[in-house]
Amino acid sequence: MVYLTPFSLSNSQLEQFKCSASQLGEKCNSAVLCEKKKLKETPKMKTTCSKAESTQKRSSSRLHSEGRKLDQKSSSEDSVLGVDAESSEDNDDDTPDLDDFSGLSAYERKRLKNISENANFFASLQLSETAARLRKMIKKTRSPKCKRKKPKKKEDEIGCRRSMRLLKVEPSEMSLPAPPVQPMVEEEDALLPPGPLDMIPENEDDNQLFKGFLQTWASMSKTCSKSYQKGLSSIKSYKANLKGMVIKEDTVCKLVDGLITSVAVHPSETRILVAAGAKTGQIGLWDLTQQGEEGGMFRFYPHSRHVSCLYFSPANPAHILSLSYDGTLRCGDFSSAVFEEVYRNERSGLSSFDFLTDDASTLLVGHWNGHISLVDRRTPAMPDKKLNSSMEQIRTIHVHPVHRKYFITAGLRDIHIYDARCLNSRRSQALLSLTGHTKSITSAYFSPVTGNRVVTTGLDCKLRVFDSSCVSSQSPLLTTISHNTISGRWLARLQARWDPKQEDCFVIGSMAHPRQVNVFHETGKMVHSFLGESLASVCSINATHPTRYILAGGNSSGKIHVFMD
Repeated sequence: MVYLTPFSLSNSQLEQFKCSASQLGEKCNSAVLCEKKKLKETPKMKTTCSKAESTQKRSSSRLHSEGRKLDQKSSSEDSVLGVDAESSEDNDDDTPDLDDFSGLSAYERKRLKNISENANFFASLQLSETAARLRKMIKKTRSPKCKRKKPKKKEDEIGCRRSMRLLKVEPSEMSLPAPPVQPMVEEEDALLPPGPLDMIPENEDDNQLFKGFLQTWASMSKTCSKSYQKGLSSIKSYKANLKGMVIKEDTVCKLVDGLITSVAVHPSETRILVAAGAKTGQIGLWDLTQQGEEGGMFRFYPHSRHVSCLYFSPANPAHILSLSYDGTLRCGDFSSAVFEEVYRNERSGLSSFDFLTDDASTLLVGHWNGHISLVDRRTPAMPDKKLNSSMEQIRTIHVHPVHRKYFITAGLRDIHIYDARCLNSRRSQALLSLTGHTKSITSAYFSPVTGNRVVTTGLDCKLRVFDSSCVSSQSPLLTTISHNTISGRWLARLQARWDPKQEDCFVIGSMAHPRQVNVFHETGKMVHSFLGESLASVCSINATHPTRYILAGGNSSGKIHVFMD
């Protein structure tokens, strides 16, 4: 029996191993004899044989796999196989035939014979010599190393910026250059100083013309009450009078700089005075009676931001009251040539105001944050009474013309009617809520004579008319009118305002072409459209004379367009 154990030999030890092959054969024979005796003595011969067979199977499989490799390891193992084969042959010559061993079966003899034949076959292949030749072919000559020359840094070249703090380097003692001195620019939204401001026109240097203008309009202190009479004209005569109103080149004038945000018409029946408030805080006055004369137009700067509300006082038309986003409410007095400060609140912007009493002594002021201030002009030293509404935002506020304890507010998405007697500083409960608009609301106003109707404007391109004849119980929706109210970013939002001369008709600007201003009846029918060659832009903000057929519209460039009979 021959035991084959895989192990590696170097080339120098290979010859030594061949010389001692005979000695290895003798040792193997003696080991076989000893193993034969042990098998006879122990009854577990079958298990021993099985272990020997498994050992021999592993050795044969390793020889078969390692013989196919082309590296150095395969050559050394092939040499071992050759030596084992030679030793087995020598052993076969020296030892007697296998038939003498009665302990080996025929299967074991055949298996050992196959092992020896396989070893001779692998030795004849000369795998070690082939592997040596392949290694010589695969060897590559090392390319000589070439050192790359580093470019020399220029002396004037600026290196990468590195943090002196991270490098732990002390800062240099050199001082930084002083920054260039920039010219002082005044802020556009800077608040004007509190207190009264002199009424000094910005566009007129001749004081005599301005003094004559003030004297003329200071004498206009009586208001015509025809617009508040119940006997109003019929719709037919009203429509005929509207057709007689035209626009001319002389009735178009650039009154202020920038976007016009409010317009008012003086109630005088003998002269025509139009006032406009601008986004820049300007207020312009235009006397159309002096069209052919000099000094008919004056500009003032009583505010620093949008002038959102502009009204002539119902008690004294020589006073013009203006409210601005800068948190101030001023009264321009033509008799004293001063813009007096009526109310000031720099913490929250002001959005709208209206007269709570007929004598204009008490005002309701709406804030953008939803608060309402009750201002009494008779006691200027007393602080205003702050009231909290149930709205997040107030855009317009309007008092009922008959029952002045009621007022309506238009907010972001809701329209509420309140009772001024029930307001408190915590949270006031609304009497009624007018619903229907699906987008942001622009304005809400009572009808001018009876207050039995409310017209609202929203960005959902709808105009709605509600019945407000019974404020304490309900206000049902009467009419819904489709009208394009998407004015965009550069135009003021369209607002529907009632005509004081006609209880059931209101005026609103239009985005249609050609440019026009529309008049609607409360039933939704269009009564008239103001057109003309001199009207080439959108008049977002419009105001009408209380008794005469005069309409003034302002656009986004500061121009006033006047239609008159």
